[in-house]
Amino acid sequence: MIAPDAAIAAAWLIWLIAWILAAGWSARVASHHDLGAESPSRVLTLVAIVMMLASYWPLAWGVLWTTGAGVAWAMFVLVVVGLAFTWAARLHLGPLWSSTSAPTQDHRIVDTGPYRIVRHPVYAGLLLAAIATAVERGRIEALAGALVLIAGVSLRAKLEERFLRRDLGDEAYSAYRARVPMLVPFAKSPPPASAD
Repeated sequence: MIAPDAAIAAAWLIWLIAWILAAGWSARVASHHDLGAESPSRVLTLVAIVMMLASYWPLAWGVLWTTGAGVAWAMFVLVVVGLAFTWAARLHLGPLWSSTSAPTQDHRIVDTGPYRIVRHPVYAGLLLAAIATAVERGRIEALAGALVLIAGVSLRAKLEERFLRRDLGDEAYSAYRARVPMLVPFAKSPPPASAD
């Protein structure tokens, strides 16, 4: 029988392969932003991935705790839920989805489906999956990787918010922002910041 840690690794691998294969299914951007602005969040995300992968190396020094089978399988379920949420968000956007922060043609505020729960459901799903993975792994590398991913995703989400306020109108986006939390469902959103 497959172990929970192997099941989690397989879920991530399947998700990653499918996500990469679907990269061609993305909207044409209407304008290009400075991709350098996205670099810090992309670097942090890459570092987080390397750290999470390092938690699968058989080094005893990184172990903080061990999880029982019940907790490990519960974390597997949360990983699957998180990764499924990313796909639900991407599919819900349909042709509006883009791998960059640049606006797409016919760009508009989407506040239905997963975007009614959080403003950045792809990132929220990734964070849920990463945190659940770190809990199951119980290793310094996985925990550090999850924390670095939180930092990278937060930077990226804030950058996208700045672009969205500018491109879609501060008033319209601020109204959406007031209704829907950024990454954590049911969390109260802070007051909108002024447009830069």
